[in-house]
Amino acid sequence: MGTSSRPIIGLTSYLEQAQTGVWDLPASFLPKIYFEAVTDAGGVAVLLPPQPVDSEIAASIIQGLDGLILTGGKDVDAARYGQEAHPTADVPRKDRDAFEDALLRAAIEQNVPFLGICRGAQVLNVTLGGTIIQHLPDVIGSTRYSAGSGVFLVNDVAVEPDTTLAALLGGDDSVAVKSYHHQAIDTLADGLIVSGRGDDGVIQAVELPSVDFGIAVQWHPEEDAKQDLRLFEGVVKAAARYREKRMALAD
Repeated sequence: MGTSSRPIIGLTSYLEQAQTGVWDLPASFLPKIYFEAVTDAGGVAVLLPPQPVDSEIAASIIQGLDGLILTGGKDVDAARYGQEAHPTADVPRKDRDAFEDALLRAAIEQNVPFLGICRGAQVLNVTLGGTIIQHLPDVIGSTRYSAGSGVFLVNDVAVEPDTTLAALLGGDDSVAVKSYHHQAIDTLADGLIVSGRGDDGVIQAVELPSVDFGIAVQWHPEEDAKQDLRLFEGVVKAAARYREKRMALAD
């Protein structure tokens, strides 16, 4: 794949107070491992900072991309799915919630390939009308997914056959993943299907069959990207196909 033909992949980013040198100020950033995984998979990474947006602006942003990745981060605002926040919930990042909701809707409308990671899976479910389990230990009785202090825990996910996830994983019926989340999908949104679960029943992967490529996982594949690029290769290859179709129509 030539440099000029590599698909452009937009990655959403954090907006948090950050320190660098003498500066201590709000800043948009994203851990390097996310965009390294995109470039290693053959794409060109473009970071998308949270910003004021409406449907028209979101559509314009998506029109400039070949693929979209919704990255990890703070909990989705419980008010977006009609609930009061659990005591353990993060302070809402309402600007990021609104930005990613608009981008995702535009991506679905334009059939732009997308991958959701951890928070991204929850954003997808909430955007389409689903709800979230706000604190998994209350439901499953353990912290197997949320050690805290930046420590990722390994969990096994059973993969549903005949799904996009199964195809990306070469037909594997299970995969060991790195987890860092205390929330998960509860009521599944209309239109989504479950393509992966933990042995405790917790939803770990979902897909949107109405688009050519729309998948989201509850775990952090970027943490294993040096050993296993399959999910990133999946979205980049889908984005490359989308780019080729778009360029052919433009000729």
